[in-house]
Amino acid sequence: MFDAIARRYDFLNRVLSAGLDRSWRRRAIQSLAIEGHETLLDLCTGTADVALAATGARRTIGVDFAFEMLRIGRGKIEDAQRTHIWLVRGDATSLPCATSSIDLATIAFGIRNVQDPARALCEVARVMKPGGRLAILEFGEPRVPILRGLYRWYFRAVLPRIGALVSRHANAYSYLPASVGAFPSPQAFCEQLRTAGFSDVQADPLTLGVVYLYRARRL
Repeated sequence: MFDAIARRYDFLNRVLSAGLDRSWRRRAIQSLAIEGHETLLDLCTGTADVALAATGARRTIGVDFAFEMLRIGRGKIEDAQRTHIWLVRGDATSLPCATSSIDLATIAFGIRNVQDPARALCEVARVMKPGGRLAILEFGEPRVPILRGLYRWYFRAVLPRIGALVSRHANAYSYLPASVGAFPSPQAFCEQLRTAGFSDVQADPLTLGVVYLYRARRL
């Protein structure tokens, strides 16, 4: 499914989020307080938007399962001449990284797409150094009732139609609201992070709770 929509993925991200996706990624990267000597893992990297935006890291490793997403990401990296970014096709539940080799990690709108999110979080914890910092972006629901109603209507009625029209894939953007609806609450996901081996876990609502930034530190 993700291979099928890869060519229009970036464009739809901009359109369907009204351009807010860029500011959400900036917030996630800022929360890592990159100093310049770190190795950063961008899991579920897609077309490498986060990897490209994390300009301060010494080395960035982007991992994703979708070949076409990675192909487009590699083209963007070559165009930007970012030789410190490596993209690898891999499984989030069995990462191609050595234990305690990663200083920083990001997952932007990808953890809900992993078949076993709890196992993936444990893998992220395995490859991170003690004290390493993690930032995860994932969709939520606005806390204000009237906005929550409008958001649900947009997500279920408008977004799938625009997504299907532009991507020419009937199911991909129907999958999005379904996967968001099945994702744990912020409180439950924070508990998953603690169980996986993270501390100082926080869930910060962005754009009135449309998106949450989860921040944590490896024990």
